[in-house]
Amino acid sequence: MQVEKRRSIKVFGSSRWLCLGLAFLAGVCFSLFSPAINLATNDQWHALKDGVPHLAVYAAFFHFSVSCFAVGVGLNVWLLYRPVAGVPPSTAGAYAADWNGRHWALLAGLLCGFGNGFQFMGGQAAGYAAADAVQALPLVSTFWGVVILGEYRRSSTRTYLLLACMLTMFIVAVALLMASAAHRKKTP
Repeated sequence: MQVEKRRSIKVFGSSRWLCLGLAFLAGVCFSLFSPAINLATNDQWHALKDGVPHLAVYAAFFHFSVSCFAVGVGLNVWLLYRPVAGVPPSTAGAYAADWNGRHWALLAGLLCGFGNGFQFMGGQAAGYAAADAVQALPLVSTFWGVVILGEYRRSSTRTYLLLACMLTMFIVAVALLMASAAHRKKTP
């Protein structure tokens, strides 16, 4: 109970169905992202009329970044004035005045933006499926969780076994993807 009082996001009293619904919605949106960008830049369904150029990868990245910025600012301002999980409301002025640890968030946002830009360029060069697969999100997040944050400290042997299986399967999948690159037809 003492840990619950120190958390910024409260667990007790929250709706399980709301949390599951938000997680499901986020998963759907994340899973549709790469196919949508692939369709916008490559037009596999031939939705564009003949002679209309495909969307360039840099234009797609620009529209993606602007829309993410707009949604992020709108959602954050809305959650400042109408917070969830029982936290007191705040204001945009209080948010702008509080820079305690905000420089790390700014750095993380810049790194994420550069990473997304590189992923778009990698998707153009090697294909979006390959660019998505080699993001290494499970490896990076597991490294942060285990080594830096100590999330699995004093866990059961089964937990460590499942974690090792997940990492092994991810590494095997990336290796198979790299091995399949040699067998793809090269079109002029």
